[in-house]
Amino acid sequence: MVEVVLGIETSCDETSAAVLVRSDEGPRLAGLTILSQDVHAIFRGVVPELASRAHLTAITPVVRQALDEADLVLDDVDAVAVTAGPGLIGSLLVGLCYAKGVAAARDLPLVGVHHLEGHVFAATLSDTRLAPPLVALIVSGGHTLLLDVPAWGRYRLLGGTRDDAAGEAFDKVAAMLDLGYPGGPVIERLATTGVDRFAFPRPMRSDGFDFSFSGLKTAVLYAARASTDLEADRADLARSFQEAVFDVLVDKVDRALQHTGYPRVVLGGGVACNQALAHRVRDAMHAGIEVHVAPPRLNADNAAMIARAGWFHLEAGTRHGLDLDADPRLAWPGLEPAPLVA
Repeated sequence: MVEVVLGIETSCDETSAAVLVRSDEGPRLAGLTILSQDVHAIFRGVVPELASRAHLTAITPVVRQALDEADLVLDDVDAVAVTAGPGLIGSLLVGLCYAKGVAAARDLPLVGVHHLEGHVFAATLSDTRLAPPLVALIVSGGHTLLLDVPAWGRYRLLGGTRDDAAGEAFDKVAAMLDLGYPGGPVIERLATTGVDRFAFPRPMRSDGFDFSFSGLKTAVLYAARASTDLEADRADLARSFQEAVFDVLVDKVDRALQHTGYPRVVLGGGVACNQALAHRVRDAMHAGIEVHVAPPRLNADNAAMIARAGWFHLEAGTRHGLDLDADPRLAWPGLEPAPLVA
């Protein structure tokens, strides 16, 4: 029986470790450390080589700090869960090699976790009663997708992005407006002072479950170039862009809930840290629909969600050997064909 799981996440530019312990209510978060890399800000995007080097320096002290917070030591850990993909290959390998080293040295069970499956599980850390069936909207810098989740470990992909992910669009629009990196938090703050007065498109808003944000991003670029006073227009551009993205996301979620007939939706990923998105989804949902969103610390990339997804797989009997490899395009575990949608 799993009692203490050490989770490790290094898929991009956050080095994170977490400790989950068994409790009567379910896995309880006892320790979590997240170290974000600020070196990428000057490049307005993540530089893979710099990210992997930073993980190498940070991984050991990050794990130690998470264990200290849990008032435990490595000898107390009885299983290790680690992100195996998707992500940046160099970054993934740092966490995976560390996890395999811990597992080998102490003869512990090891399980590789799909990073996006971790985002689906994140909300269960703040609400242990959360359970399928549910619709999951995962929105991050690299991914935007809708999932039909009939049961834990079973997933049906309803739709995904055909070009830019929502988070990527936030970052690129922030760069256009000279707002720095990452773009999500600064656009969220700036949008609160702006007015939605730019008629930006809502791409594929009424077309199935797929997403496309490249055309919206281009529309913002043209509007910014046409502005005669970008300083005065910046907040309105940010607000109009954010509203356009959220209109699409909310409509897709609503359509997915109607399609599945499920009573609840989970929002996960870095973009789900945006409080305005959570409010928009809650306001748009019909009576009786539950909306679950983890706190921002658990929605951004973190090892707690990896440990939680790993806990599920460990209890289901999943074990990986020391030949487990990182895969930047790792396929979803348990993915089933989704019914065709007109």
